[in-house]
Amino acid sequence: MKRWMRRPFSSRAVERGRPAAGGCGRGMRRAAILGAAALLGLASTLPAQITVDSRTGNVTNDSTGTAVFAIDRRYQQITPTKVPLTKSELDAKTRLELMRTMQAEQGFAMRPFPRGHKGLVLAANGKLEPAGEAYVNLVTSEGLSAKPGDRVVITDVRFTPTKIVFDLNGGPDPKHRFLRHIEIGAGPMTNPVIQDDGQEPVGARLTLAFQGHVPALTGADVKGLLAPLISFDVKTPIQAFTDTLPSKLKDAILGHQVLVGMSTDMVLFAKGQPETKSREMDGQMPFEEWIYGKPPKEVDFVRINGNRVIRVEVAKMGEPPVIFTKDEVEGLMRTDGTALDPETAPRVAKMGDVQRDPDKEAPNAPPSLMKPGEAAPDANVDKESRVGVMKPVQFPKPKVEPQPGANPDGPPANGPADAVPPGKPATPQAPGPASQPN
Repeated sequence: MKRWMRRPFSSRAVERGRPAAGGCGRGMRRAAILGAAALLGLASTLPAQITVDSRTGNVTNDSTGTAVFAIDRRYQQITPTKVPLTKSELDAKTRLELMRTMQAEQGFAMRPFPRGHKGLVLAANGKLEPAGEAYVNLVTSEGLSAKPGDRVVITDVRFTPTKIVFDLNGGPDPKHRFLRHIEIGAGPMTNPVIQDDGQEPVGARLTLAFQGHVPALTGADVKGLLAPLISFDVKTPIQAFTDTLPSKLKDAILGHQVLVGMSTDMVLFAKGQPETKSREMDGQMPFEEWIYGKPPKEVDFVRINGNRVIRVEVAKMGEPPVIFTKDEVEGLMRTDGTALDPETAPRVAKMGDVQRDPDKEAPNAPPSLMKPGEAAPDANVDKESRVGVMKPVQFPKPKVEPQPGANPDGPPANGPADAVPPGKPATPQAPGPASQPN
């Protein structure tokens, strides 16, 4: 019976593609693959048959062969190196020289380095473990020790029969890991052997693994094997950072150009610190506006939401401002090699009195009270058959306002004073003082 037949089932063995106990390796492996797709939230949208690459993290459609889900290229599998190795084992003298060469050596990180005791394991002239989705999960769970382009220092070098372990930036373990828990004294009067400053370590760990034994190496050989993760060349910080990016993105940063989709680190390497910053709100979305330049020179307005550029506006004297909103970085940072959409013409914001080109632009429609898409009525159709056509306006008749003191039930105010209603006899009036004879 083979060795793997005696091992119990484990999800790790399934991810690596090994058969499990009981001869059900194929079924278990497929169940793990479908379970991973369900956890990613893709079970309801992807086809039934998919393949999850545990090393790169890519999800591929089996029927079409196209990548459906991809990991950032900074977490993808590396290209193996080709450093010639000798068959002789590492002796004490060579080990001492190697320690003197690599101790306190400085370089630039080419990949994100996670914290934690496990760290990254690089096989000599081989693959990187972990890679893909497992790499992302390790950085997310343990935290980030160094970003691509950051300077790292080798603070400790240790040797085992088949590995060389490097601690970067102080390593993941606190100083005096065991002595810090020992106290000397009696009763309440105890003092720790080593005082603990309370600060958590922020370093990383990198393991260089060999097959069988560690061969005789020089400092140049070790640096060549670690080249995919650490660059020991003499560089400036911007050169070290841009070497980890695609060529188009690298050229944009070295050319001091900001693209939509860049991170704040990319913007700082490309343009430096902004001259002015402002915080505003666009509806319910907060953003920061980074302003570079002053008139009469070119002025760049870089709008940032979170850690990404969402809008770039370039304003020049005597020219309308040009606005870019299309993400040009997302496709460059994908592991599946997704090509960007064809370049679209930038949108030009016109200000003031707009001058239209009659050969290229249609004139504005005349003002109208009709709804969009509503047809105008035909003047030749009979007026009675029209629907919704305005008819002549009829003004209300004027109303006579009553005069002050007039009786509404009596005769009109402008009638004769001696008018008598019909059917009633006239009443004689008594003579007044003015009618008496003298």
